[in-house]
Amino acid sequence: MELTQYPEDIDFKKYWLILKRNWLPAGCVSIVVFSLFVVFAAMQKPVYEAEGKLLFRKRDTTSTLLTDRTDQIGVLEALNSQNSPIDTEAEIVRSLPVIEKTIETLNLRKNGELVAASDVLKNLTVKGIKGTDVLLVTYKSRDPEEAAAIVNQVIKSYTENNVLTNRTEATAAREFISEQLPKTEAQLKQAEINLRNFREQNKVVSLKDEAQSAVTTMAELDNEIAKVRSEFEGTNAQVKSLQSKVGLSSDSARALNELSQSTAVQKAFEDLYQVESQLAAQRSRFADDAPVVANLLQRRANLKAILQERVSGVLGSQPAPQTNVQVGESEQKLIDDFVNAEVNRIKLFNQLNALLSFRNNYQQRANVLPRLEQRQQELERKVETAKVNYELFVRRLQEVQIAENQNLGNARLVAAATVPDKPTASKKKLILMGGAVVSSLIYVIAAFALDLRDPSIKTTKEVRDFFKYPWLGMIPLGKKKPNSLSRSEPDLLSCELPTRDNPYSPVSEAYRMLQSNLKFLKPDRTIRTITVTSSVSKEGKSTISANLAMTIAQIGKRVLLVDADLHHPAQHHIWQLTNDHGLSNVIVNQVSFEKVVKTVETNLDILPAGAVPPNPLALINSNRMADFIQDVAQKYDYVIFDTPPIIPVSDVLTLAKMTDGILVVVRPGVIDASTAATAKEFLTQSGQDVLGMVINGVTAMNEPDSYLNRVKTYHEDSNEIKTGFIPGWITKLVTK
Repeated sequence: MELTQYPEDIDFKKYWLILKRNWLPAGCVSIVVFSLFVVFAAMQKPVYEAEGKLLFRKRDTTSTLLTDRTDQIGVLEALNSQNSPIDTEAEIVRSLPVIEKTIETLNLRKNGELVAASDVLKNLTVKGIKGTDVLLVTYKSRDPEEAAAIVNQVIKSYTENNVLTNRTEATAAREFISEQLPKTEAQLKQAEINLRNFREQNKVVSLKDEAQSAVTTMAELDNEIAKVRSEFEGTNAQVKSLQSKVGLSSDSARALNELSQSTAVQKAFEDLYQVESQLAAQRSRFADDAPVVANLLQRRANLKAILQERVSGVLGSQPAPQTNVQVGESEQKLIDDFVNAEVNRIKLFNQLNALLSFRNNYQQRANVLPRLEQRQQELERKVETAKVNYELFVRRLQEVQIAENQNLGNARLVAAATVPDKPTASKKKLILMGGAVVSSLIYVIAAFALDLRDPSIKTTKEVRDFFKYPWLGMIPLGKKKPNSLSRSEPDLLSCELPTRDNPYSPVSEAYRMLQSNLKFLKPDRTIRTITVTSSVSKEGKSTISANLAMTIAQIGKRVLLVDADLHHPAQHHIWQLTNDHGLSNVIVNQVSFEKVVKTVETNLDILPAGAVPPNPLALINSNRMADFIQDVAQKYDYVIFDTPPIIPVSDVLTLAKMTDGILVVVRPGVIDASTAATAKEFLTQSGQDVLGMVINGVTAMNEPDSYLNRVKTYHEDSNEIKTGFIPGWITKLVTK
C-alpha cells in the first residue's frame, strides 16, 4: 500500500498543502497588504505631461555655401562607436546650469523659496527618439501650465547655451590661429633657405644613377639567396623525413652511428645480451638468492659497467642515445643517410647565413650613396609641410572669422510644448497589480513562516518517511459523534464506531483494509494478541482499538478488547459501559474474568480497565498478567489491548513484550518530530516487535496523494446507486 513518492525538490503538492493549511492567517495578512495598496492608489492625484522636441543637425547648409569647413563647428560627433551624441546632448539639457537658469527665469518657488534643481530633475525626462536625430523633452506636473512652461524654458535655455558655446569655440579657434600664423610663416621661410644651402654646398643635381646601380646589385644578391634558401628547405625536408624514419635526433643519430661502428662497444653489448638471456632462464628455475642467479647478476653488473665505459670512451662528453646500439644494415644505411643529410643541411645553412650577411653589409654600404638624396628629400618634405601648414592656417582664419559672426547652433526647435488638456495615464492599475503580486508573495511567506513555527508532522508521507514502519492502514478523519463525550475528555472527541454505525462508509472500509493487512502481515506465524498504542495522547489509539476489534468480529472471529490503559481508560466511554470492575480487578483476583467481561456485539467481548490502581506498572509487569494473556489467547481468536501512550507511560513497553506485537497509531498534526523520534527510540531500545503503524485522522484535502479522494468518490457513487434503486427508509435502516 505504498503511495507515489515525491522528491522533496519538486514536491509541489506539499507546498500547495502548506498554503491551504495556513490560509486564514496568511490570507488576513495578504488582505491587509493589498488594502494598503488600494488606499495608496486611491490617493494618487492626476499628473499632466508636456513635451517638446529638438532636432540636431550634422551639417549646416548655409555654412557650407560660405566655406567648406565652417559647418564643422558645433557638429555632433561621438568619441567612439559605443557613445551616442544624442545621449550626450540629453545630459547637457539636464545639466545644472540649464535647470538653474530655467528655475530663475520662471521664478519657480516652493514655500517662498526657489525650488531645488533636484525637484525639477526628478520630473524631467530627456531622451532621443530611436532612429532619428530628434531629442524629446518631457516634464510631469500636477499643473499643466507649469509643465508646458518648464519644457519650453528648458529648450530655450539649452539652445541659447548651445549658440554661446559654438561662438566661444570659434573665438578660441581664431585667437589660436592668429597666434600660430606668424610662426608657421617663419618656419616656411627657414625651410626654403635650408634646402637652397644644401643644394649649393653639395652641388647636387641628381642621385638616381647611383641609386639604380645599388638596386641592381641587391637584386642579384636576392636571387642567389633565394636559390640557396630553396636548396636549404629541400635538404631540411629530407632531414625531417629521415629523422621520422630513424626516430632519433641528429645528435643521437651521430652518436648511434659512431657506436655501431665501434667493435668494442658491439662486443660488450653482445656479452651483456647473452648474460641477460641466461639470467632470465635461471630465474625461471631458481630463486634470486641462488648461487647461479647471484653469479649471473654480478656478471651483468660488471658487463654494464664495461659497456658504459666503452660508450663513454667513444662518445666522450656527448650523451649516449636512449636506444639499442646494435642496428641492422637497413637501419645503418638510414642513419648514414640521415647524418649525411644533416651535414649538408648545416653546410647550406652556413652558406645562406653568409649570403645574408654579405647582403646586409652591402646594404649598409649602399645606404651611404643615397644619404644625400635622403637629406634632400627630407628638406623638401619640410618645405612642403611648412607650406601646407601655412596655407591651412590662412584658410582656417578666414573660416573661423565667418563662424564667429554667425548666430547658429547645432539644434533647433521642432515642436514647442503646449498646455496638456488631459492627465497622463493613471498608475492605479499598475499599483493594484503590484499590490496583488506583493500580497500574494506575503501570503506565501506568511504561510511558510507559520508552517515552520508548527513542529508537528502534518502529512502521511512525512509520517511514513520518519517512522519507516510497515504501513498497515490509513484511517480518514470521520465526523464527530454529537453529545457522545463530556468536555472534560477532549482527547476522545473523535471516538466513534463507524464500523458498527455506518459499515458502508470509507472509514469502515479503511478499518477492513487494516484488518486484512494484519491478517497477511506474518504468513509464517499467527498473530493473536496485539498491543495498540501511540506516541502521545489524542492520536486516537482507543478509537482504532475499538473499530479494529469490531471489524475482526464482523468476519466471524472471536475477539476480546481489553482496556489496558490503567491511567486514563476510555473503552467504557466508547461502548457506554460501566467501569466498576475490569482488568485491574481480574489481575488481583478480586473478581473472575467471566463476571466482568461484557459482550457488546456478536463475537466481540469487552474487558474494561476497572479501578485505577496506585501502581499500574506493577500489575502490568506481574506474572498474573502474563498468565491472563496466555489464558485469554486460548479462548479467543484475537485479543486486542488498548494501552497508554509510549512517551508518558512505560506500561506499554512491558505489556507489548507479552503479546505477539505492537501496533503504533500515528496522527498527523498531533505528533511532532522530536516526540516521534523519542517514541521510535524507546521502541528500538526495548526491542519491540512492531507489527506496523496505522495513520489516523487523515484529511484527504491535506494530503498530496489522491488515494482518499478516489475512495471517497467510489463510495459516493455506490451510495447513489443504492439509493437510486432502494427506498430511502430502507437505506437508512440498513445504514443503521
